[in-house]
Formats: sequence, C-alpha cells, structure tokens
Amino acid sequence: MASVQPISRSDWSDRKAPDLADFEAMASEILAGLPDDVLLRCGHIQISLADYAPDDVLDALSIDDPHDLLGLFEGLGLTHGGDADLTGQMPNRIWLFRRPILDYWAAMDDSLGDVVAHVLIHEIGHHFGLSDQDMERIEAATDR
Repeated sequence: MASVQPISRSDWSDRKAPDLADFEAMASEILAGLPDDVLLRCGHIQISLADYAPDDVLDALSIDDPHDLLGLFEGLGLTHGGDADLTGQMPNRIWLFRRPILDYWAAMDDSLGDVVAHVLIHEIGHHFGLSDQDMERIEAATDR
C-alpha cells in the first residue's frame, strides 16, 4: 500500500484562489469537452463570469445570501422558442459566479473542476429548456 505524502505548508504558501480568468479557462475547457451534438445545440450561448450575482438579480430571485447562487441562465430556452439566429433576440447567456462556487467547493469533497462543470452543465440544461426538477431526475438516474 502506497503511503500518502502530507502536503507541506510551502506547497500552499504562494497559491491563490483561482481568479475570473482561471474560471474562464476552466469553463472553456469544459465546454470544449462536451459532445459535438450538445455544442451544436448550444449555438451562440454566451458564458459570462462575475464574482457574485448583481443585487437586482438576487432580489428578483428572492435570494438573500449571494453565496446561494452559483450560476444563472439568462434567456429563452430552446423549447420555449429561444433561438437568437431566428428571432433577433439577444443570445442566451450563462453566468458563473466565482465566489459562491469557491465556497461551495471548499465545503464539498469534489474537485473545483467538477463543481464548475456541474454548474455549467446545469445552466446549459436550462438553455435546453430543462427545469431544475428535470435535471435533478437526470442526475439521480446517472448517479446510480
């Protein structure tokens, strides 16, 4: 059995939390790794990043703690007629909120990449017109 080497204090002494550019790189890598048929259906969806959701968004969603919102889909899902190429509407947008994602990651046993992927894919699910309940059922079926 291999022994686990403890992490020395110096391994962490110069590390900093990933910034928005790091999150953008992670999200781009995750997006590029999705199956081609999913990417084609994503169309011109925009991925945006911020440290937190703006207060007006939190108020509109009746969210008191800004750490409770890790990501957000803005737009009209494909099943509801959302297709900017055909309607002239603004492209759908996915927001990833860095600080809430980092706090969630710190409290969980998942890698940061897994958490970012989960949030991104969840919001892409909204782009496809899936509800939170639909996605919970899909995740529950996949976790078995």
